[in-house]
Amino acid sequence: MKSKKQIFRDFERKAARKFETRALPDLIEQRNNLVEEMENIIKDAEKETRALTDDETSRFDEIKKEIDGIDKTLKAQNEARSLSSAEFGGAKKENMEQRAADEAKFEKFLRGETRALSTSADSGKALIPTTIADRIIERVKELSPIYSMATIYNVGGNLSFPVYDDTTDTGATLVEDMQELTESSGKFKTITLENYIVGVLKLISKSLINQSGFDLVSFTINKVAENIAEFLEKGLLNGQKNKYQGVFETTNLVTSASAKDIIADELIDVQMTVPQQFQQNACWIMNKETLAQIRKLKDNEGNYLLNRDITKEFGWELLGKPVYVSENAPKIAASTTTIVYGDMSGLYVKLANAMEINVLLEKYATQYAIGVCGYTEFDSKIVESQKIAGLKMKAA
Repeated sequence: MKSKKQIFRDFERKAARKFETRALPDLIEQRNNLVEEMENIIKDAEKETRALTDDETSRFDEIKKEIDGIDKTLKAQNEARSLSSAEFGGAKKENMEQRAADEAKFEKFLRGETRALSTSADSGKALIPTTIADRIIERVKELSPIYSMATIYNVGGNLSFPVYDDTTDTGATLVEDMQELTESSGKFKTITLENYIVGVLKLISKSLINQSGFDLVSFTINKVAENIAEFLEKGLLNGQKNKYQGVFETTNLVTSASAKDIIADELIDVQMTVPQQFQQNACWIMNKETLAQIRKLKDNEGNYLLNRDITKEFGWELLGKPVYVSENAPKIAASTTTIVYGDMSGLYVKLANAMEINVLLEKYATQYAIGVCGYTEFDSKIVESQKIAGLKMKAA
């Protein structure tokens, strides 16, 4: 018969598991199926040139709520573990013990003392334990402001989003008596985050590894995170043609009057392009050279538009909003989008926390080093385009 102490610990474990949230593959599949069902409802109505029926409208609204619920679950997956540990002391202790066990196994794997971390038969290949992957992703957030500002999904597999395209919607129009109204409405389109592979290769000196007290696990986590953050900093700003998108690929553009100079009114126009409901979390992003030019701009009363304030996020403020300066942002050039402004959560980013690791023990032996090679899935798209605007320089 179990003691009261054992019964209480069993209760803690069950309660902790109840609060644990995981983004399972079937949840992603369920979401994609809902998006497909939503598209089919619209397509059927368009094909028959009719409005949605009451049943279709009701089901459409239900699907939207279901997708919203799944999205909230996916976003909360990383927070759920910490929530459970904060609520239950026993669960917190177990989580700490699990993390310590995972780190010990991972260190043995890095040192070549074990061939794999999982039951996989692949020699020298393993999926990073979730606790290690979570530490890498959290470190990436710290190192990459643009990633932390985006809408993040740490899951694998394709992820689809229904987006309303109102470019063909003419809205209301003036008509004469007995004149026919022409049907014209926006359409739903689907934006999908796919599976592009990001690879990282880091060499670690055996001299470091052999030092007593050297934290090999933390060193590896930091180096992998630094490389991923560097990749994201470039990719989430500039994108790559026909693959993933960056914020500087926004299509909400104000064109400057000059190919090389920026004036204050153009910055105001860019800011006002973003709807008021998305202004609260908005910021500016630009290159250091662009910042240098804007520093010289003044208003009609002779006050500089750009203010230095170390108490504000990123240390600079322009027209009341923080300015993030990145060397990876485009420089001022003809026909180039040089500045972006808005709520960067309009950019959706998928960075899977299922990371694969290969340890190359022999390849770099002549350099007295080991190679740590990591892979994960990635994609990014501007899904909520109305949140982000840009200033494009005039053609030469």
